[in-house]
Amino acid sequence: MADFDGSASSPFVNQILHDRYQIQALLGRKPGRQTFLALDLQNQLPVVVKLLLFSPDFTWEDLKLFEREAETLKALDHPAIPQYLASFEVEIEFGKGFALVQSYIEARSLQQLTEDGCRFSEAELMTISKALLDILEYLYRLQPPVIHRDIKPSNVLLKNRSGNSPGEVYLIDFGSVQTAAHGGTVTVVGTYGYMPPEQFGGRSLPASDLYGVGMVLIYVATGQHPADLPQNNLRVEFKHLTSLSESFTSWIEWLTDPSLTKRPATAQDARVHFLKPRQEPEAALTREKTKLKTAARPSSSSISVKATQTTLELNIPSKQIQYNLPLVTAGGIPMDDETAPWIYVVLAVLLLLAYLALVSMPFFSIAFNKFWVTLLFLVLGLLVGSRITFFTLKPRLLIPGQSEALDQHFAGAKSLPYNSTSANVTFRKRGNQEREIIVTLTLLKGMGSKAIFAGKLVGISAGAHTLARYRLSLKFRSNNQMIVVDGDGQEIEWLYNGLSKWAGIQVKPWT
Repeated sequence: MADFDGSASSPFVNQILHDRYQIQALLGRKPGRQTFLALDLQNQLPVVVKLLLFSPDFTWEDLKLFEREAETLKALDHPAIPQYLASFEVEIEFGKGFALVQSYIEARSLQQLTEDGCRFSEAELMTISKALLDILEYLYRLQPPVIHRDIKPSNVLLKNRSGNSPGEVYLIDFGSVQTAAHGGTVTVVGTYGYMPPEQFGGRSLPASDLYGVGMVLIYVATGQHPADLPQNNLRVEFKHLTSLSESFTSWIEWLTDPSLTKRPATAQDARVHFLKPRQEPEAALTREKTKLKTAARPSSSSISVKATQTTLELNIPSKQIQYNLPLVTAGGIPMDDETAPWIYVVLAVLLLLAYLALVSMPFFSIAFNKFWVTLLFLVLGLLVGSRITFFTLKPRLLIPGQSEALDQHFAGAKSLPYNSTSANVTFRKRGNQEREIIVTLTLLKGMGSKAIFAGKLVGISAGAHTLARYRLSLKFRSNNQMIVVDGDGQEIEWLYNGLSKWAGIQVKPWT
């Protein structure tokens, strides 16, 4: 097993636990517990025994993690993970406690191999990476998903290494494991240098394990502990110490990004991009598009992006979009609340001139005609006046967020085949120096579309509006004009990073 230190002189050696397991040697120790190589006297096979004894350094948190490890291992069935064999209470001359028995893997850890001077080629590191992702993908598919929380070189074993093959890869030591059922814990576990920033706050996600995988690769590639390497804004600098390819280096940097939302969310995400590298941009596209294309789009996102040098188009499900926009149009062109009142003022003046012209005509002297003509113009005047007051005191805004509200714009399109209503938000650079960006909002349903707004973009902001949901806001000239996109943190961060780079507009900080 990992980290065998040859401590055959341990006072526990030759102790027989549960009338079956005879301790042979100490493999490793942590505060509150020790790990031993033992012999199963019933079948004469080697096993691993983890022992937790009530001692001065014992804590109830140790017991909780110990029980969680046993509970988790019982549910696991993977050839690259030690098999659960037994767990029981123990009472020996050194004290009382608990024991956990696992299958023994006769292999050496990445830490031992690296310390002994072994060096791995890029092809070998890629093979190790794929194997670890396969194991993690298995863990994350479980219900509830299992998060290891302590991926480091001493917990990754290689067996039957030969030639250019690293051999079989194993992941051990589930003593820090966490599942979704235990997500409320704020216990800080893990190993310094291999723990991502969020884990120091007691928060762990699948992306946290992927950070550990990246740091393991950095350790093996450089031969140095990640904590001993220089850092820039919490990002470990390692490229200058390796001869790895640019694409593989970039992938490791993605795994080890200090920002949780900038890492792949799952092992599957990391594996897909690893096996199918993100494509280089076409020559006709700008550097801004390159940045957008290389951003980590969440696999769960339903938002699609198309970008060229002068145009960027987002297709967004209706349930994720809200908008505050003027609905009044003049000749089919949307107007804001500053323009609309003047249109009605002009109409009021025209009505007054028409009325004065009719007053000068002979037929207006007849009482019957005078009454009805005056009444008609009075009603028209009241209608126009009400519109002026309405826009002056209370601008007309539409704020839907669901398909039902969007369907109101397709009242005349009932013959179209039903499809999920969505919207296209199109950005176009305008001007000799691309100083202006015009945003068009188009509603889509089936084969139909309806453009409802076009305006000059003046700002982008993003922030959280609940603990789990975030919003990206596109702002326009008038305070009451805004398009809002709703999503989780990773999706919104992906959007605002891409938009700010493409548009050249600084996104306001998260609130």
